[in-house]
This record gives sequence, C-alpha cells and structure tokens, in this order.
Amino acid sequence: MKNDFLQFHKPFISEEEVDEIVDTVRSGWIGMGPKTIRFENNFGKYIGVNKSVAVSSWTAAGHLTLEAFGLKAGDEVIVPTMTFPATAEIVCYFGAKPVFVDVEEDTLNMSIEALEKAITLKTKVIIPVHYAGQPCDLDEIHEIAQKYNLKVLEDAAHALPALYKGKKIGTISDVTCFSFYATKTLSTGEGGMICTNDEEIAKRCTIMRLHGINRDAWKRHTESGSWYYEVVAPGYKYNFTDLQASLGLPQLKKVDAMWESRKRIAAKYTEALKDLDTIQLLTLKPDRESSLHLFPIRLHLDKLTKNRAQIIDELRNLNIGVGVHFMPVHQHLYYNESFNLRDEDYPVATAAFPRLISLPIYPGMKDENVDKVIDVLIDMLTKFKK
Repeated sequence: MKNDFLQFHKPFISEEEVDEIVDTVRSGWIGMGPKTIRFENNFGKYIGVNKSVAVSSWTAAGHLTLEAFGLKAGDEVIVPTMTFPATAEIVCYFGAKPVFVDVEEDTLNMSIEALEKAITLKTKVIIPVHYAGQPCDLDEIHEIAQKYNLKVLEDAAHALPALYKGKKIGTISDVTCFSFYATKTLSTGEGGMICTNDEEIAKRCTIMRLHGINRDAWKRHTESGSWYYEVVAPGYKYNFTDLQASLGLPQLKKVDAMWESRKRIAAKYTEALKDLDTIQLLTLKPDRESSLHLFPIRLHLDKLTKNRAQIIDELRNLNIGVGVHFMPVHQHLYYNESFNLRDEDYPVATAAFPRLISLPIYPGMKDENVDKVIDVLIDMLTKFKK
C-alpha cells in the first residue's frame, strides 16, 4: 500500500488500549473473564439498559436473540434488503424465512409501508437496520409490532452511539444488537453486544453463548470458582474474551469523543457536497441523531460519463479508498435463488446500489485528508459531468 494512500477506515487505537492488552496478557487470563464482565456492565451503564451480554460478533448476538425469542422453522422475519447479509443469515439458521422489504428513498432505512404489507400470519420478528447509523422510524415500527404481536430486534451494527427522539439506541426495543467489528464506531476487532431490559432474554442469551452451561463457567478456574457445572441446552461457542474487552474498555471511554470527530467530518462533507447536482446525500431526519458510522453518497449516473466502478477506480488511482454499502441482500446469489426474489419488488434499493459510494469517515482522520477527499471528488465529478 502506498504511504500516501488514504484508507477507507482506520481503527482509533491509542496507548491506553495497548496497555490494557498487555495487562490482560500478563494477567494470564485472556479468555472470557473479569474484564469481559466489566465491559458488559460499563456498556450497559453507558447505553442505559438493564442487561448487556457480550458475544463474539453481531451475528452471534442476533442468532442468540432469535433463539431466545423462540423462533422456529417456518416462521417469518422481516428484514430490509439494504443491509449486510448477516441480518438475513441468522434467520436461515432456524429454517425460518427472511422476508425482504424495500427501503425509503431519502434515508435507505426500512420502508414502513413495505413493512406492514409484508406481514403474514407466520411473521414473528421485525429486524430494522439503522443504515449508516441513522435510526429507523421506531415509533411506527413499534406501533406495527404491537398491532401484530411481533418482537423487534434492532440491528444497531452501525448505530453506536445514536439517538432517536432523545433516547439512546439500545434502550427502546425488545432487544438491540451492536457490532464491534474492526470498522465500527467502537472496535474490539470482532465482537458484539446484546442489550435488553428483559431479564429472561438476557439470561437465556448468557447461557446459550457458552455451550448452554447453567452458571458462570469462566469462573471455574478461579480461586472462588467451582469445577461443577451442567449443560441445560445445546448452546453455542459465542463468548467474548478479555483480550477483546481490553480494547473495548478504553474504546468505550472515548466513544462520545470519537462521535464528535465523525460529526465534524460529516459536517465538512455535507457543506462541501450538498449543492452538487451530480450526487445525492442521505437525508438526516431532525428528530434523531446518526452515529455517522458511514457517509454514503449516491451518484447521479445520468449526469456523469463514468459509472460507479470507474469512479471508484479513479479515486483509488488518486490514493483515496472508499467503500460500497451495500449490495442489496435480495441480489446475492443464495437469497435470490432460494427465495425467487426480483429486483422490481425492491425498486429503491435496486436503484440505489449501482450509485452508492461510502466516503472515509473515522476519528483520527486529519483535516487535510478530509479536504483532499472533498477536493478530489469535486474535481472528478466536474471532469466527468455530461
């Protein structure tokens, strides 16, 4: 990689994380242990939720949640097509059916109209995805969920921290699942968190994340622990580790400061790009605050002489890395063929995908690099304008 290449993302890691990792390694306790429990508790306090259960990934968090909901083969779960496939994948683990719905033109969040039309007698769960970090229309989603007696699992992989009408995402629905993947707003390399105020759901997820063991099995090798435990259900190997918590604990302390950095970068992008007629920015609704995990733009390809792939190549040639979020799930081979899905049933997502580019936005990104992205993009769009 060239020294002057601007990566799409860099984790914001300081000496505090390094020191915490060294402390964990020297302690001799690198698996799930006391730092994991401390991270869970601190995260729950930060969000303002009663129970937080740390696991190995968002996928593990979503899977455990659906298991705790009692999802069965033949059930249906409503999922927006504009998401990473993991949101649908966890439904398939049960032999249940992911029912895909289209998204709103302005936010690329789940369409409320499409959601209600998709409900059948088999529907059991709604999984709204907070695209790019902006909360979905949760009041309307909960109204529909209550009307049809459905559970709501928020996919908040992008949405730490985000606010919906003054409430933190993670405090509103039956369960909210966060991701701590390498590119996320709080990173532990891999990892996820289940947040809920339902003690029974939390208890079930806690048991099932570590082989279905009915007690704190991680304590069995401590001075105060017991060698005896019983398996009460065929669980999973989805536990978090103290090595991951060593990153999470200091990251959590600065999550608000990192959010402020994202806000400053997003504000610069918005001010510079908002009047260009060759791109479309996401609409940010006034009654909520996005985590700004991503800064997606949509190209107006009818006004340009180059397509999305060519523009991405041009940006890379000029040492700027970008991303694409997302290829709609209904277009992925497995889902398209397994459920006989058609582009015309998802017109907004289908039209958005060939136009989407995500610009770099992360704490530690220098002002000069933000300016570089803006200047190069504007010059390029001007050069390729019809």
